[in-house]
Amino acid sequence: MKTEVKKLDSTKREINVAVTGDLVKNKFEDVFAKVAKEAKVPGFRPGKAPRELLEKHYGASVHEQVLKELVPDVYNQAIEAEKLDVIELPQISEVKLDRSNLSFKAIVEVSPEIQVKNYKNQKVIFKRITVTPDEIKRQLDSVKESRKAEVIDDKFSRSLGYPDQAEMERALERQIFLTKENQERSRIENELIENLVKGLEFKLPQSLVERQTQDMLRQTKLDLAMKGLPRDKIEEQEKMILEGIAPEAKKQVKVYLILAAIAKQENIPVDDHMPRKVMEFLLREADWKEAS
Repeated sequence: MKTEVKKLDSTKREINVAVTGDLVKNKFEDVFAKVAKEAKVPGFRPGKAPRELLEKHYGASVHEQVLKELVPDVYNQAIEAEKLDVIELPQISEVKLDRSNLSFKAIVEVSPEIQVKNYKNQKVIFKRITVTPDEIKRQLDSVKESRKAEVIDDKFSRSLGYPDQAEMERALERQIFLTKENQERSRIENELIENLVKGLEFKLPQSLVERQTQDMLRQTKLDLAMKGLPRDKIEEQEKMILEGIAPEAKKQVKVYLILAAIAKQENIPVDDHMPRKVMEFLLREADWKEAS
């Protein structure tokens, strides 16, 4: 197999592939053998028809089947040999096939080459999480108002499933603490990401941006439908929705590619759990300081 890779831009490659000899010949023989077992040629039992009649009756379909089986196999071998990080299905063209030769051109989109530096030892300023008596009181007042209760006491607390008022207050304190803890964790992670993204400019693969945009569009339309907005009204707003989500879609793709680049440098598997694993790595390697 011969491959030639041309760089069209920072995210697109043209691969010219040519295969000759036994690989092509053997594939034709394999397909013909499968056809011969089931071929219905007048005057002959299945598997007994001579090759020239099989060629006459089934030559075109065998040719198509060889293309369907051989092109994907050869393409996958080519990108593996060239170590290309392909992120989208290829555009195949200029396919030529005879009984001993196959050639084609594939246009593919690849991940941009990103050099992420100084991602270790990032400064993290954290705040100790505390819950004040005033915060607990505000939460109690909110519960009282929502239930239209007059004085919160043990009896009222039991109606909500707590043995007494003190236990209910402890439960509210835990809820407030967890909420603040999640907010603080989200703030820290967002700051880490902003620091990573800052100053890193590269071309985003259009296929990834389009895929993320469509995913976000579907989710937004679903959210609006769940809120009761009629379908025709949602469709009317589609252009405006797209304009609103486009910047965020690009940012999310950019962040994902940066995290993937770090994952590769740190030998973290690039799978569905990659973003979380990379974030855990960054937090583990960060320089933590408590806010004054």
